[in-house]
Amino acid sequence: MQVSADISVQAAAASERKNAKMKLYVLLQAMGWGAFFAVQTWASFTLPEPSARHGTLETLCFPVFFVGTGILISHYGRRLIERWKWKQLGWRPLFPRIFGIAVVGGLIWSVCTYSWSHLLAPPPPTKWSPIAVIFLYTFDCSIVLSAWLCLYFFYHLFDRLSRSEIERFQLISNVKEAELRALKSQVNPHFIFNSLNSLRALIEEDPARARKSVTHLANLLRYSLQSGQLETVPLEDELGVVNDYLALEQVRFEERLRLRLDVAPSALRLRIPPMLLQTLVENAVKYGIAARPEGGEISIVARNEGGTLRILVSNPGEIRSSGPVTSTGVGLHNAAERLRLIFGESATLRLLAEQPSRVVAEAVIPLSAVA
Repeated sequence: MQVSADISVQAAAASERKNAKMKLYVLLQAMGWGAFFAVQTWASFTLPEPSARHGTLETLCFPVFFVGTGILISHYGRRLIERWKWKQLGWRPLFPRIFGIAVVGGLIWSVCTYSWSHLLAPPPPTKWSPIAVIFLYTFDCSIVLSAWLCLYFFYHLFDRLSRSEIERFQLISNVKEAELRALKSQVNPHFIFNSLNSLRALIEEDPARARKSVTHLANLLRYSLQSGQLETVPLEDELGVVNDYLALEQVRFEERLRLRLDVAPSALRLRIPPMLLQTLVENAVKYGIAARPEGGEISIVARNEGGTLRILVSNPGEIRSSGPVTSTGVGLHNAAERLRLIFGESATLRLLAEQPSRVVAEAVIPLSAVA
């Protein structure tokens, strides 16, 4: 049923676009040929041939027939163009076709006009042969039709480019949305797995503390489900889930895990991708605390400065070189990708070496994107 509904909506939208294009075509035809009719009428009344013997009615009938014939030729020529699918061609194969159909249409137009003018009022004898007159009429009519065809194809070229640009942006948007969903689905199970490992170790040793840990885990799961539908969350909310995560990890590391928190009040309401800070802290625990028997201190610093939100998460450890995050783990790589997709290239996530023997994960997000 959903597929049928989608098809119906798409068909209705296509029909609406077709009707709108037809209305625009009729409007442009009326405006263009109306202006051409006005010029021809003015010329018929103000620039008559000296030998002309037409009255007012005959003089008015000529531009009516002449312009009416041009409208019919252009309209039915348009149908042929659609049938032959010329609108999908490039300019190189299109130019000779435009020239050919303009000449053929001009010839038909000139023969009809010449025949009508002779039936309306036979002209006096002249030095010009009928073939020469038709040739001159054909030349003039072909120029008019060529101009009409060029305008027609210019419009459709612009319309085709506009539609392709819109489709390209829609494709980019869909790809980014798919990437964000994929990245979120990779991040969320990762921290849940680590949290469950900590809880399993605690159940038999301290049931009361295990119950508190279940509460922390429930908070993590609730936050994960709710924030999974959002692109950004306030930093304050992210700090709450980090506290739940660290409470679970302290069950395993006890006094080996220490925390120093330094967050500016002005930064609490600024928005970041969900699970970004938790991923940085999880990485610090995994590589800075778990890998060292003596443990160490994790520091979280957040500042609203220089037009950016700057988040620093440091832990004991060493890296060989500083630079952008590339292959330091799935979690950090995904966090860097989410920053880039949501906030653009100006948002960065880097790993830096800090003395003595500390590693800093630095996330920088432009305030214009998070305000």
